[in-house]
Formats: sequence, C-alpha cells, structure tokens
Amino acid sequence: MSVRAALLVALGAMAGMACARPSARPRTAGEPTLRVALAPATARTEVGGQGAVVATQNGAPAFRFGPGERVTLTPDGNTVRVAGAASGTFQRLHFVSLGAARFVTVNGDPYRGTIDVWVDNGALRVVNVLQLEAYLLGVVSAEMGPRTEQELAALEAQAMVSRTYALRNAGRFGADGYDLQAGLADQVYAGVSRETPAGTEAVRRTTGRVLVYHGALVTPFFHSTCGGRTAAPVEAFRNVLDAPYLRPVSDARGGGAYCDISPRYEWTVAWDADQLRAILARTAPGILGVDATAAGGVRGVYVRRHGPSGRALEVRIQVANGEIPVFGPDVRAVLATPEGGPLGSSQIRLTESGGGLVAEGRGWGHGVGMCQWGAVGRARAGQDAGTILRTYFPGADVARWY
Repeated sequence: MSVRAALLVALGAMAGMACARPSARPRTAGEPTLRVALAPATARTEVGGQGAVVATQNGAPAFRFGPGERVTLTPDGNTVRVAGAASGTFQRLHFVSLGAARFVTVNGDPYRGTIDVWVDNGALRVVNVLQLEAYLLGVVSAEMGPRTEQELAALEAQAMVSRTYALRNAGRFGADGYDLQAGLADQVYAGVSRETPAGTEAVRRTTGRVLVYHGALVTPFFHSTCGGRTAAPVEAFRNVLDAPYLRPVSDARGGGAYCDISPRYEWTVAWDADQLRAILARTAPGILGVDATAAGGVRGVYVRRHGPSGRALEVRIQVANGEIPVFGPDVRAVLATPEGGPLGSSQIRLTESGGGLVAEGRGWGHGVGMCQWGAVGRARAGQDAGTILRTYFPGADVARWY
C-alpha cells in the first residue's frame, strides 16, 4: 500500500502510539519473543501449513496434518472446535510447522514462528509467537511498501523505529495474553506475504538497534506524510506529554519538501451544504458530546488557532446559538470526508464555498515523529538512516539494545 496508503493505517499507528507507556525498560540480554494478536476476537479462522503441521495441547501432540491441508477453528463454549483435516474440541492449541523453511498459515497467509489459539469471552484469539527480528520482517515493508536499493536507508530507519515501538509497547495487552496487535492498534504486521528483499536487508543491517533519548527508548511516532513540517504532540494527541525529541521539524528542501514525492502531499476535500450539515450532525455529538440539533444548524467553519507546526489547533463550528470548539486531536475525525473517513491531516486551510466548505490540505496522518515519505526523499538524497532519525527525533540517537 505504498507508504501508509490507507489513512486508517496511519490512524491505527496514532492510536497505538498514543497509548505508549513511559519506558524504564532495561536493555535485554538477548532478542525478545513477541506474542502478536492476528485476531484478538474472531468467530472463525483457518490454520494450515506450507509443510506438515503438528498441533499440541499442554505440550503434548493433539493432532497433525499434511502440507496444504487446513483445519477450521470455531469457538464452542470455552473450547476450540476443530473441523477439516482433524476434528475434536480442545482447550488451547499451539500450531508448529515441521519444516524449517515452511510456515504455518492463518486464513491462507503464512507466518513465521508458531500460532496459539484459544477461546476468550466466546471468541477465538489467534496469536503469532515469534522472535522480534522475525516480526520486523513482516512490518517494515508492510509499512513502507516496496522500495528500491537507493531507498534502503528509509527502510533501515523504519526498522529501528518499529523495533523501538515493539520493545516499548511489548506487554501492553498482557492481560489478554499477547503483546501487540497486528493491525490498527499498533503497527502494520502482515507476516511473510509482505516481506521484501530490501526490507529483510534493512532489518538485518539494523539488528538490535533502537532509538533512545538519554539512554531510554523514545516514544517512536511515525506517519505517512508531514506536508513540509512535522507536528507537535499537542496538535495530534491527548494525554501525550511533550518531549524534546518530538518537537516540530522542517522537512523543507530547496523549493519543496523531502516528502513532496508523496501522492498525498497536497489534497482537497469539498463538502456541499447538505453534506457538511449531515456529517457534523453525526460527528460532533459522537466525538464532542454536543447536542445533535445544535450541531445540525451549521452557519460556518473556520480555523481559530494554529499549533506550533501550523496545523489547526482549534477549529470553530458556527451554529445558531454560538460556536462549537474543535481542538487539534479531534479535527480530522469531526471534519470527516463526504465518504465518511477522517480528514487526511489537520494541516488545512478552510474556505466557504456556496454554503459548503473546502479544505485544502497538506500531509497525511497525525504528523508527529518520522515522516515516512520524507525518509524516502532523504534516502534518495543520500542521507543515511541515523541522519534521518536524528532529524525527525532531534536530540535522540541510535543505540544497540541487544
């Protein structure tokens, strides 16, 4: 999906990182193992294998099946019901490939490591258990898309940011039996199917390396496209403390920006009067808690204050009885597009048009931390991964963690 082609992916990273905890995590003696939820709660899944697979329960073999065969798993009370190449009910299953170069598959997609499945609250929980470096193989290219050899430094930067993220957030779902989620709650992880040679090389070259500030893991925000300048946390998130390494950074280069190669560097969204009223009548009550009737009588929308990076820090919706304030973290969701998705960025200029509204925007995503398309542009310009990271996280540095 190129570099964060879907806004939902960018929002997923935003949500996950916004929950990151302060890190006092010590350096590890060796490479950690991660438990990544492929499906935190699902009613059905299929497990197969490129080679022979054995399923165990409590460390003892339960059944096995051959290459290309599959079993269908569904919840049955508190047990896992198995049908297909094997059958029966089990408390908890652990699937292991018997071929070193062949992988267990989940719904047809191959994954390194092993797969755990059990029932929690009436739904299946499907978790991939694997080493951190193997996890990163399925993250880097899924986040950055296919890249050329000239852009390897951008992949290396992503590998170190993603490794830092995994270490900092490991265990935040510990009560649910896993460390991270594979989708929007954390960073994109797509298993073997999204791995590329360049992404694999980037992970190999940076093995064990992370981004630190005064010896502690940074909060490693990243996004698709900054639009010329990265954002301060206050412009994008609630309950995220400012940090010296998270201040706005210019992405300017000559007459443009390093990230102006992004297909979403500039964009326009237009709402006619009816669309604007309908959207704000839906989003303002749900997100801001205001009365739906008041939100429906829209007379105008304007940016009242800009943040440190120039993004909209406060938008005002003019209604019959006054004005409704919308602050930075809510701007993208409240000003949803006519299609219903969040606005690409809060770096916007608003103008009224025939009773409707036009937003001219730059950038894609929350804008805090590393700009992925900017990293690609900087790599093309000859910057190495360390330079890229120290630019987007000023004062931070690269360190070997294990």
